[in-house]
Amino acid sequence: MYGDGPAIERCRVTAYTIPTDGPEADGTYHWEATTLVLVEVDAAGQTGMGYTYADVATAQLIKGLLVPVVRGRNACDIPGASQAMMRAIRNLGRPGIASMAISAVDVAMWDLKARLLDVALVTLLGAAHERVPIYGSGGFTTYSPQHVQAQLGDWVREGIPRVKMKIGTHPEADVARVAAARAVIGSADLYVDANGAYDRKQALAQAAAFADLGVVWFEEPVSSDDLDGLRLIRDRAPTGMHIAAGEYGYDLWYFARMLAAGAVDVLQADATRCAGITGFLGAAKLAEAHHLPLSAHCAPTIHAHVACSIPQLWPIEYFSDHVRIERMLFDGALLPVDGALWPDRSRPGLGCTFKHADAARYHVWGDDP
Repeated sequence: MYGDGPAIERCRVTAYTIPTDGPEADGTYHWEATTLVLVEVDAAGQTGMGYTYADVATAQLIKGLLVPVVRGRNACDIPGASQAMMRAIRNLGRPGIASMAISAVDVAMWDLKARLLDVALVTLLGAAHERVPIYGSGGFTTYSPQHVQAQLGDWVREGIPRVKMKIGTHPEADVARVAAARAVIGSADLYVDANGAYDRKQALAQAAAFADLGVVWFEEPVSSDDLDGLRLIRDRAPTGMHIAAGEYGYDLWYFARMLAAGAVDVLQADATRCAGITGFLGAAKLAEAHHLPLSAHCAPTIHAHVACSIPQLWPIEYFSDHVRIERMLFDGALLPVDGALWPDRSRPGLGCTFKHADAARYHVWGDDP
């Protein structure tokens, strides 16, 4: 027991692999399934839920290394648990699996704390906004132009005024694909994401062509590790086109380097990767100190709450893969209203419970439900 307050009594870890509707790809990666690693922590009769989208190895690391660290700790002392987990993975390195493992536990602890206090997570964190604007995200490079048009067009018709598509697998076809998307979305904001597929000169040439099609967001035009390249594209991109990156940030030092380099107009962060809600809030403070907005990457069920607490907020990603999984497996997953997600303050924590029975057929590793 650490300090006064309810102790964490149990921590369950499970992994579920859910096939996609069909082959999906972006400019640098191809996949046909997504694995969700779920963490559930118990204290004083309440259960908090956290998760990350990662490999099964992440679940194994949580079970073997992090569960012993957090079990018995005061459920409300999240900073202490966060620091203890970081010390536990010191010799493994922060980026990648270790940070995603911490993220899932950290989110579960924030959800648990809000449930113990019987308030929504957004209420616990404090809200700068009542709702979080979103952009529909998909348009994979495996999709035909017609499929991209149908997906993006449907989002716009449903009231989402911003949409994003993947580019970069076949650079020579990208301008035509983007033009096809523009043809069906009217005046909606159009975002593109190269996932680091272009080199610097390709990215500059594509930025000029995309600007003629009204693209206002160019994500990872070059590798997010190429900070000088991102700064070059940012400095030379057409007026009105925002350069964004940050989804591969696993620690605050990553975000600090990116911001110090002047590499982006909009910083992205992902609470399922950057050490959870705790790390996301840290990234937001760094962005605020550099007078830049922050946008959340994927996992809308988590980010709807924490993003409401960010003053300098940019619309967050409503990623089609994660939307599908969260609607399937989480009771209480939010649906967009007027192009935004509105956290449900009548339900404690994240406002969701996991549908163990529905998820059972996707179970690949871990504790029994």
